[in-house]
Amino acid sequence: MMNVEMQTINQKIAERYLKIYYPSIRNEISQLSAQNNFPGIIQATINHLKSLLQESKTTIVARNIKVMEWLYRNGNSYLKQIIENLFISSFESLKRNSDPEQWSTLYQYMPLKFQEIHLAQIKQYEVITNKKHF
Repeated sequence: MMNVEMQTINQKIAERYLKIYYPSIRNEISQLSAQNNFPGIIQATINHLKSLLQESKTTIVARNIKVMEWLYRNGNSYLKQIIENLFISSFESLKRNSDPEQWSTLYQYMPLKFQEIHLAQIKQYEVITNKKHF
């Protein structure tokens, strides 16, 4: 059996995956893609996840986080930077917009790498602001 190495995912490939995975915001993703606005696409997915949380669709949100982790794991450095700086940074907003049980469920199913990055971001915030987060 031949060992085939997967191509690193770039912005354009990620945009195609996200259009397929998020059919309800496909038009918005297409418009932002036409403007070459990948950060806007990530923000659109974050807004979509917040809406799903308001509808108590925690399991769907958890699956969507795992899809984003797959893109992060297989993405190029640009994708990783955008996902860290926008998507993972949005976890605090997701936490504020969910009840404790929802957040606990999300965090339980959150990929370990995302948990590690999230905690590092919190620590960095504490150092910069000289305030305890928790």
